[in-house]
Amino acid sequence: MNKTSLYDEHVRLQATIVPFAGFLMPLQYTSIAHEHQQVRHDVGIFDVSHMGEIFVEGLESLEFVNFVLTNKIPRGPQSQAVYTLLCDEAGHIIDDLIVYPLEDRKYLFVVNASNTDKDFQWLLRQTASFEVTVNNLSASFGQIAIQGPRAHEVIAKMISPNAEQLKFMNFAFMDYQGKSILVSRSGYTGEDGYELYADPDTINGLWRKALDKYKVTPCGLGARDTLRFEAALSLYGHEIDDHTSPLEAGLKFAVAFDKEFIGREPLSKELENGIPRKIVGLEIIGRGIARADYEVFKNGTKIGKVTTGYLLPDHQVPLALAMISRPEAILGDEVEVQIRNQMVKAKIRDIKFMEKKYKR
Repeated sequence: MNKTSLYDEHVRLQATIVPFAGFLMPLQYTSIAHEHQQVRHDVGIFDVSHMGEIFVEGLESLEFVNFVLTNKIPRGPQSQAVYTLLCDEAGHIIDDLIVYPLEDRKYLFVVNASNTDKDFQWLLRQTASFEVTVNNLSASFGQIAIQGPRAHEVIAKMISPNAEQLKFMNFAFMDYQGKSILVSRSGYTGEDGYELYADPDTINGLWRKALDKYKVTPCGLGARDTLRFEAALSLYGHEIDDHTSPLEAGLKFAVAFDKEFIGREPLSKELENGIPRKIVGLEIIGRGIARADYEVFKNGTKIGKVTTGYLLPDHQVPLALAMISRPEAILGDEVEVQIRNQMVKAKIRDIKFMEKKYKR
């Protein structure tokens, strides 16, 4: 198994270590509920150095990134990062990612750890008609995310007060002890926060400083998942995968139909003919928690499955996200979830489990 540069820190902090996406990663340090609450009400820090960093450079890099990605990517340099999708020829999602237009002919793709190698090979196969180079430089980077209401205070003091001027999905390069680090006001929790990219040694120093000097709570993958679920943010392998279209997943905002890209034709037809499935929220009425892959029924007929489910801190009833048949996605309708060998009642609701707190 791979280890991030912060692995020894996780061991020192007595984290529960689990395998994830080929890495040994911290699941939790104290408890998932405690770490979840710290991010919602104070500030937490995550090691996300397992994420992939792929660079696209060259004379036709702008044309290439717009051909392989669903969203419209501007010519760099820009201060605005872009959430987008990598789709196959059928319009199914290979991965979701964030793109940073760093320079006129240089773009950084930040991809999911479990998909880094797959994405890299896919991108390489698409380069034949373009004058570009694609390099996987993931091993050269560390990444941490500092999230929560106090995140802006910590970053302002630890790195630069200029970070406060960034708005959601804006980024800038800032100096830290003679090193240039990429500071992005973004995250995966629904809270205000920042993601920092730099060489592993610099990231290790930032991690220790955040914990020791600014009393930021270390948080593991467990809280990262409950937080992103509460914010109704998609996770690859759950709400999205290579059998799911962006439209089914509610990600139409990340698809620019006014340009050509891989998968555009089938997605245009899906938009015209009607989306077959839809992500909805479920509120569990009976006893039990609806976990991923539990089947959802209506009037005895299977209509879909749960993608993620939890009983979250500060919520009185278990909640779930589910991918179900579009005609059955009627708010307020009652359905049943098969939890182990029992049929448990649930109600279809919206996916607004919380108000996102991004700085707009």
